[in-house]
Amino acid sequence: QVQLVESGGGLVQAGGSLRLSCAASGRTFSNYAMAWFRQAPGKEREFVAAINWSGGTIQYSDSVKGRFTISRDNAKNTVYLEMNSLKPEDTAVYLCAADWSRSTVVLTRPRDMGYWGQGTQVTVSS
Repeated sequence: QVQLVESGGGLVQAGGSLRLSCAASGRTFSNYAMAWFRQAPGKEREFVAAINWSGGTIQYSDSVKGRFTISRDNAKNTVYLEMNSLKPEDTAVYLCAADWSRSTVVLTRPRDMGYWGQGTQVTVSS
């Protein structure tokens, strides 16, 4: 079992920045590929960013590329999502997810992820 707890969400004006954190516990964090997803009311869960176990492979959705940065610190069992130039359309609940993988491949589909956090709300006002 892996437990994931997100933090760092909040209300920010358009153009602002937030840094989300996801703290993991329960198993060896460096054995897990990590990803961030988001879900807005009435919409499907959407891939945002993913990172493999070592941090050597990273992928972003087109909607956040160039504005968001995913990173991980395996010594601190934490994955981060730095969000800059935020837009009202970034408003959603942001969820951290994990699944066991020591591959160079990142995991980007919700059905590939075995563990989920409870989510943190990000609201961007115009």
